[in-house]
Amino acid sequence: MHSALKNPTRFLTLVLFGAILAYSAELPYGGWIQIPILTLVWWGLLQFKHASLKHFLLAGLMFGLGYFVVGLSWIYISLHDVGKMNFLLSCTAVVLLSTYTAVFFALASLPLHFFKKDSFYTGCFLAASWVLIECLRGFFLTGFPWLGLAEAQVNGPFGLIAPYLGGLACTFLAVWSSWQLLHVRKHMVRSIAPVALVIIFVQIMGLWSFTKPTGSPLSIELVQGNFSQSLIFRPEGVMQQIDYYSNVMKRSSAELVIAPETALSWPDINLPSGTLESLQESVNQHHNTLLFGIIGRRINPEDGREFSNRALGLNSNVLPYQYDKSHLVPFGEFIPPGFHWFVNAFNVPLSDFSRGSMSQPPFMIVREGKGPLFAAITICYEDVFGGELAKRLRHSDKPTNLLINITNLAWFGDSQAPGQQLRLSQLRSLETGLPALRATNTGITAILGPDGQVIEQLPKFTQTSLIGSVQPYAGKTPYVILGNAPILTISFLFLLMGIIRQRRF
Repeated sequence: MHSALKNPTRFLTLVLFGAILAYSAELPYGGWIQIPILTLVWWGLLQFKHASLKHFLLAGLMFGLGYFVVGLSWIYISLHDVGKMNFLLSCTAVVLLSTYTAVFFALASLPLHFFKKDSFYTGCFLAASWVLIECLRGFFLTGFPWLGLAEAQVNGPFGLIAPYLGGLACTFLAVWSSWQLLHVRKHMVRSIAPVALVIIFVQIMGLWSFTKPTGSPLSIELVQGNFSQSLIFRPEGVMQQIDYYSNVMKRSSAELVIAPETALSWPDINLPSGTLESLQESVNQHHNTLLFGIIGRRINPEDGREFSNRALGLNSNVLPYQYDKSHLVPFGEFIPPGFHWFVNAFNVPLSDFSRGSMSQPPFMIVREGKGPLFAAITICYEDVFGGELAKRLRHSDKPTNLLINITNLAWFGDSQAPGQQLRLSQLRSLETGLPALRATNTGITAILGPDGQVIEQLPKFTQTSLIGSVQPYAGKTPYVILGNAPILTISFLFLLMGIIRQRRF
């Protein structure tokens, strides 16, 4: 028996390393902190380098399980606290999802097992494998790339590579640099010097900007209603929420007023009489623009689903704008075939939405006496798919000036989910070079600059509005123009080189 298998604490150590890695992302400078923790992970996995493939994959799975159980623990809140699912079943669901995602981490670590010759290039092979598997995680079964290594880099050394090569390049450099540090005791200069040089190079690259300010600042009001998700299951709670958001939007004099996902949380055909009409009258009176979440009626002839998760935009003298969420959350917003029994285990309505098109036009913001602006809309979970957003901007026939994300994270209570999604929004701003507006029900409502930095934000779980302004930008970053193709090509070539080298030795 291999020595690592005689000591089961080595498996538990990898679980612990994974848990610490997930927690570290929540800390200030989390992207810096994660790198030495990843170094410990590689050290732990190397204890299984000469074990069987089955046991090496199990070790990788233990690391991933620790990482995702901690990082995705907020799913328990939505299932148990909000959905009233049985405690044991809720815990089982979190562990099963974490196990599924951990499989990708185990597969991404395989170069440490197969590439027998340890060399300077091994870190490149490992990083390349990680990038390609993370890309696969974003596509397989509609994709669940949440909690990747890249988003922590908005507070780390490699975030500034994102406008050039996207978040996957941040992942590549984080994995590569952590592998380099593993050999610091044997080859201090050869380990640290390349990492230091790459960090300096990335910081220098960050001095260039591919987008520029355009026009005058836009006055905004981002409405945070702070309504408990449990209110959605009671008609009087729904009415209270609809009244609040409607009244705030009608009173506002800001040029752009945004309310969060499902702010008006009944289907548009069932809203109180005159709700949408009164909002349109307010827009005509104030000559401003409203954007808010609603349940839209949209019968999809492909799947027969009747309702959509919609953002509705109102301008004066312009037809209403509709954006239907295109990348839906499995089980949360659509039920995969054969799994209706699972969703029926807890009573959550409207969990099988129709899917919107992936090529919907941007939202036009009409300003009195000024030229229009255009915003790319995402709803909640869509903010995790940077490649899809870049593709929309690349193929848009209108210049995109800012990003808008509307979200309702009340499902997840006081957890790390709002902070995780804020970092995703920061990464999207970095990739596109555009400012972003985040309007959320319970937090984190924020204004982000084109460099991904938070300009202003509201405290979580407060009922108030963030009133301020945002400077529109114009232009396209290399990442928007080229997408993930360059980093995927680089990673593929590195992995191919690794396979060729392995055969030679």
